[in-house]
This record gives sequence, structure tokens and C-alpha cells, in this order.
Amino acid sequence: MRRDVQAVLLILIGGALLRISLTDMYLRYVKDGLRPALLAAGAILLAVGLISAVRDGIQRRAPESAAEPAHAHPAEGADEPVGEPAEAGGHDHSTGPRAAWLLCLPVLALFLIAPPALGSYTAARSDNVVAKPAAASNDAGFPPLPAGDPLPMSLADFLIRSVWDTTAPLKDRNVQLTGFVTPGKAPGTWYITRMVISCCAADAFARKIEVHGVAAPPTDSWVTVTGRWLPNGQTQADDAMPALTATAVVPIPAPREPYE
Repeated sequence: MRRDVQAVLLILIGGALLRISLTDMYLRYVKDGLRPALLAAGAILLAVGLISAVRDGIQRRAPESAAEPAHAHPAEGADEPVGEPAEAGGHDHSTGPRAAWLLCLPVLALFLIAPPALGSYTAARSDNVVAKPAAASNDAGFPPLPAGDPLPMSLADFLIRSVWDTTAPLKDRNVQLTGFVTPGKAPGTWYITRMVISCCAADAFARKIEVHGVAAPPTDSWVTVTGRWLPNGQTQADDAMPALTATAVVPIPAPREPYE
């Protein structure tokens, strides 16, 4: 690869990391606690790219006479050297092909157009795994739910309580859930959804709750759903699909942290 292309790539990648990390945009890709690491990585890549670009520029401007010894002129009448000049029939491969500049296009696109957070496309292709918590295996069981009507809950709490809590604490309780809209496979069905990440978007998986009683809002729109747990018999299973009978669905702006 051409050295000047390498320098430009480092500058673009470092600049893109800094651009993402200096705003809330980085929360689309990684957990909140990784922001210092992104800032450090972006600053280092940018500095290395700038140093490389300056170094290469100085080397290109160096006098050629400093690198090549002077040749004596042949005496008058002497035979000229037989052979093809170096530049006449050969090509200089020291700087690499010019097509290497095309490698800058994907990085430049990342710098100008940052991809959005994961949404319904990924959620529709993710299993709804509800891992069994420790509280479901010990004698103490789950703690009682706090008071509130409606009771705000995360999708994780709602899923765990509806699947693994045998005391059915959600029965006849009004709850309030927030997430984005994912269409179901059957016509008219939809889910309120949150993506979950452990480290970054590469390890994301979905938490989904099927919503009944209200028509589906636009796909990927963020909503707050108020309603009641709808027992569907799919309890005590890692792949259960809990459901909710909605009484109200309110559109909201996308939250600062899209992942749960």
C-alpha cells in the first residue's frame, strides 16, 4: 500500500473515532464506559497519521542530489552507453498502485455518515432469550415488585418476572415499557423491543415482548407502552415470548442510550 494512503487512512479513522466519541453517537456502538478508550484510540491514530504524513512530505522534498552521486560526462567522441534509459521502459513500483486510494472511500463514508444504532432488522433475526436468574433457583425467590400504577419496568425485568416468577406478580398490574417497534412475522403482530449489548454492538441480542390490543406504530419508532401482562402459557422456558395487552401507546424520541 502507498505510504501516503496509509497516512490518510490513519487520519480518517482517528478523526472518525474522535467525532463519534465526542458526542453521544458512540453509544450506538459500545457501552458508555468505553468512551475513554475510544478517545485515546482516536487521538493516537490521528497523531500517528499526521506524523507519517509530515515525514513522507519531508522525504519527498529532499534534494535528489543528496541521494544519488553525480556522474561524470563521457569524453567527446566516446561511445554512448548502450541500453534503454531507466525511465523509458520500466515503471516505478516504489509507491504502489494508485488504486490504493479507493481504500479511503469506506472510511470517508464512516466519517461523514455514521451508521444508526441496531434496530428492528437485527431484532427480527435475534432469538428472545430469557436466561434463568439466580432468584428463580433459591428459596428466597424474587423480591416483591415496587408500588406504582402504572409500574415502569425495563424489558428485562418484565421478561424475567413473566417467565420465571411462579408467584405471577404481574397479574392485574399495569406496567409501562419503553422500546422500539419490531414487526412480527404474522400480519398485524408487533413487538416492543430493546437490544442488549455486553461490550459492543457486535455481541447484541434482542429482548422482545409481543403487544396486543393496539395497531403497530411505524417500524423502528420509539414508544412507551402501557398495559397488562397477558399470560400465554409459555412460562419456565428460555425461549418464551411474553405478551402484553396494551391500553396506550405513546410515541417518544429515541433515548440517549438505545441499548438496555
